[in-house]
Amino acid sequence: MANILITGALSAAAHSFKKQFTDSTVLMGDFNEVPEVMLKSGAIKQLPNPQSPSYPHQILTFCLDNNVSAIYSLNDSEFNELEPALQLFSEYGIDIQLVKNDLY
Repeated sequence: MANILITGALSAAAHSFKKQFTDSTVLMGDFNEVPEVMLKSGAIKQLPNPQSPSYPHQILTFCLDNNVSAIYSLNDSEFNELEPALQLFSEYGIDIQLVKNDLY
C-alpha cells in the first residue's frame, strides 16, 4: 500500500488535514528543524529545504524510498519548487497537491 506525505508537519493545520485520511498510511514531514524526540519516534520526518537547488530530486528520492504516492504540500514555497517537476513525479505515479487552509 502506498503512503501519503503531508508537509508542514510542525503546524496544527497539517495535523488537522491528516484526519481526512483514515484509511491510508500518512507520513508527516517538515523542512523546518524538527525536534529530535519527534524524529526518533518517527512521528515527523525531516524533509529537505525547498531552497536547495536539488529539492525536487531530494523529495522524489524520499518518495521512492518511502513508497509515497501523493504529496499534500501545505507550504507555497515547497509547492512552487515542485511545480516544475510535476511531470517527473507523475511518471513515478506520485501526485502533488497544494493544500489551502479552506480545504480542511
